[in-house]
Amino acid sequence: MIERLGLAALRQFDPERAHGIALSALNAGLGPRGGPLTSERLQTTVAGLPLPNPIGLAAGFDKNATALPALGRSAFGFLEVGAATPRPQPGNPRPRLFRLTEDQAAINRFGFNNDGAEVIASRLRDRPKGTIVGLNLGANKDSTDRAGDFASVLATCGAHVDFATVNVSSPNTEKLRDLQGAEALSALLHGVLSARDALPRPIPVFLKIAPDLTEAELEQVVEAAQGVDAIIATNTTLGREGLASRHRSEAGGLSGQPLFEHSTRVLARLSTLTDVPLVGVGGVATAEQAYAKIRAGASAVQLYTSLVYGGLSLVREIAIGLDRALARDGFTTVSEAVGSGRADWL
Repeated sequence: MIERLGLAALRQFDPERAHGIALSALNAGLGPRGGPLTSERLQTTVAGLPLPNPIGLAAGFDKNATALPALGRSAFGFLEVGAATPRPQPGNPRPRLFRLTEDQAAINRFGFNNDGAEVIASRLRDRPKGTIVGLNLGANKDSTDRAGDFASVLATCGAHVDFATVNVSSPNTEKLRDLQGAEALSALLHGVLSARDALPRPIPVFLKIAPDLTEAELEQVVEAAQGVDAIIATNTTLGREGLASRHRSEAGGLSGQPLFEHSTRVLARLSTLTDVPLVGVGGVATAEQAYAKIRAGASAVQLYTSLVYGGLSLVREIAIGLDRALARDGFTTVSEAVGSGRADWL
C-alpha cells in the first residue's frame, strides 16, 4: 500500500524529476529489503556469472551507480548501471522522458547523460559485495572516436564490475546505431575485447542490439559479434505502432509493453542464429512475460519501464511467479526452459 501511494505521488511530478526522487527514496532506506529472491529452480549461470535468479535490472535506471546498496537489497538477480561515457555529459535538452500511461510505456531521449567514467568508477569500487553488477558502455556525443570510447570506459571501470555491455543500439545519440554495421561493429568489439583482456580480472562482454534490425542486419550483427559472451535483445524501438498516448509522437526510444511482442520475436530469431547466451529485454512486466522470454530463448531477462508502473515490489512478484511457472511445467531449473517455446515466436 505504501508503494502504491508512493507511485501515485511520483506521477504528479515531471517523469525525470520523479525518477530522481525515487532514487533518493531508495537511498533513504525506503526500498525493498531481503536481497535477491532465489530457489533451486531460479538459480542459473549466464556467461559464467552465477545468478540467484534470472531477473535483472536494465541499464538506465541507475545511470550513475548512485543506488547500488539499495538495489542490491531488492529481489533482482543482477544489476546493470550506466550508460557511462569517458567524459561527463549533460545529455539532450529537457523534457526528454515521457510517460505513456495508456500504453504502459515510456519514451526517452536522454542521450547518455551521466557523470563520466571516472566518477562512476569511484562509486563502483564501493559497490555491495555479493551483488552481480554490470556496466553499460557508451560514447560521448562529440567524440571523434566513438569506437575508442567504449574501450576507454571499460579500461576505467572494468576492474570494478562483473560484466560490461557494449551499447551501440541507443537511438538517442546521433549515428550511434551506425556502429551496428558489420565492419564497424567488428572493429569496435576488437578494441573492447582487447581492453577487457588487459584488465586484472577479465570479465564477460555483452552486446546490446536494437529491435529495429532487418533480418539481414541481424545476421550481420551475429557474424560480427564473435567473441562476445552474451547478447542483450533488445534496446528501445523507434517504432510507434498502435500507441494511444498523447506523447506517442515524441522523438526517442520507446520502451515498455508495446515492445514486448516485437522484441521477443527478435530474441527468438536471434536464438536460431547464435549459441551465445541471450538476455531478453522489452516489455517484461509479469512473470508470464519473463517466462515467455526465457522460453523464446533468453537465459535471463531485464526490466526497467515496468517499475514505473509497478514499483520495485514487482521484481519479487515476477521471481515468485516464474518459479511457480517452471514448477508447473515440470522444469527443475530455469536453464531447462530456455528456448523450449521458441517455435511460438518464429
